[in-house]
Amino acid sequence: MSAGRAIFVDRDGVLNRAFVRDGIPYPPASLADFEILPGVADAILRLKDAGFLLIVATNQPDVGKGIQRRDVVDAMHARLLTELPLDDIKVCWDLDSPESTCYKPKPGMLLAAAKERDIHLASSYMVGDRWRDIGAGKAAGCFTIFIDRGYAEPLREAPDAICADLGEAAAIILRHASESGILKEERCGS
Repeated sequence: MSAGRAIFVDRDGVLNRAFVRDGIPYPPASLADFEILPGVADAILRLKDAGFLLIVATNQPDVGKGIQRRDVVDAMHARLLTELPLDDIKVCWDLDSPESTCYKPKPGMLLAAAKERDIHLASSYMVGDRWRDIGAGKAAGCFTIFIDRGYAEPLREAPDAICADLGEAAAIILRHASESGILKEERCGS
């Protein structure tokens, strides 16, 4: 059996609303503030229907910093798993440090998922709204898509594609997968 294909997505700013202060995005502070963005459910369904595994890869260092409770983050993830057909959520709880192997832009979460689920990373995608997401995707060998939210932080390397939201990212993925032969012909509709 051949290896699977996955779409790795960042959480805050891609699936749910991020809170931007001084041009920098922050995660929601409470479950009440956790809002899945418009169009996300449709985009995720289109990608799922195309046969991709859908895996969230998210840095959540605020738990380690003591400014967020893990049970609140777990409740947010439970909501994502209830409302969207996701296959897994990989979380890096570490602070950004040289010792961490999972804190994006390091590819640890993507590599762990690939090993666990027999994912072919060169046939997979990483979608994110920050330079760290693009770095992790590039380091893992994935096609990278940057959702440009206009944050006040520069990209550190060029993504393979740039778009405005997950709906546009899904269209790019489906077109690229079809053109590169990642999708079988019978899956290449619309």
